Amino acid sequence: MDTTSGTTPLRAVALVCTLSPSPQRSSSQLLAEQTMAALADHGVTGKVIRIADHDVKPGIGTDMGEGDAWPEIRDTVLGCDILILSTPIWLGHPSSVAQRVLERLNAELGESDDEGRPLTYGKAAAVCVVGNEDGAHHVSAELFQGLNDVGFSIAPNAVTYWVGEAMQGTDYQDLDKTPEKTAATTRTLAVNTAHLARRLKSAPYPPSS
Repeated sequence: MDTTSGTTPLRAVALVCTLSPSPQRSSSQLLAEQTMAALADHGVTGKVIRIADHDVKPGIGTDMGEGDAWPEIRDTVLGCDILILSTPIWLGHPSSVAQRVLERLNAELGESDDEGRPLTYGKAAAVCVVGNEDGAHHVSAELFQGLNDVGFSIAPNAVTYWVGEAMQGTDYQDLDKTPEKTAATTRTLAVNTAHLARRLKSAPYPPSS
């Protein structure tokens, strides 16, 4: 199979880090779903998981014991080529749920394949950010660094976001239509991230020394 081809199937999972469990509406969920739809235009299939719907225990292990929902989510992440992390902005930072996901992903630093590479090597990641304040670049920078630290690769412009006017209460999900600039950044995220994931599939990183 030609893994550099735009027709090579890829898998993605979007982890939505809203504080609100289902069935509450979520702007982070909406933007993640829009991103998955944009990825579908490039041969990518997958699913969206809202972390607040699952009992993800605190910690930095791959399995924190009885009742921990992370091992199943981790299996999904490791079975995919692309990870999307979607978060709201709270107090200028990613949500506490997003931080917990990064903490659980930290355990991957202790896991490796037969050639010594972390299991996350060869996987691309991207970020979705929503909020009502001008903090999207700061939040994406925090998430990019954490994702890269645990082995994911980041394509150019691998973030899509929307931030509303300061000191007002409109949510992304309440807009009459998706702003074209946000839609355009979502399309760019999708094409670049799918391209990177295919390249990584075709040419893995060298074994770790």
